[in-house]
Amino acid sequence: MRKTIWVIDDDPIYQIIAKKIIQKSQMFSEAVSFQNGKTAFDTLYNSTQNNELLPDFILLDINMPIMDGWEFMAKMTEIKTAINKQILVYIVSSSIAQEDKKKAKNHPEILGYLSKPLSIDDLILIASND
Repeated sequence: MRKTIWVIDDDPIYQIIAKKIIQKSQMFSEAVSFQNGKTAFDTLYNSTQNNELLPDFILLDINMPIMDGWEFMAKMTEIKTAINKQILVYIVSSSIAQEDKKKAKNHPEILGYLSKPLSIDDLILIASND
């Protein structure tokens, strides 16, 4: 069964690149893009009643306007009991800040930290972690 992946990132150019790489990898049936954590969280929250609408994977940027990646993770953790599906979250960031990498590593809901730009190898690794 092919998987759904969400890309939450405010950079429109990165969104296009990520979508192309996701399509090229042929590992995901659907890629959905969000410009910020708030829109993504609202969609996630509204999808908790229907597992079909929930993503299998989330590629999450840290630095975004309105709601950043860390705020998104905090909100997602708050509604964790309402989500009847395992969602694998990876931080994808251009940040080289060690505290971000450390924070991601220590967060129980985050499986990994990937540096931009995303590669097909990254996606294969993610998909095989399922």
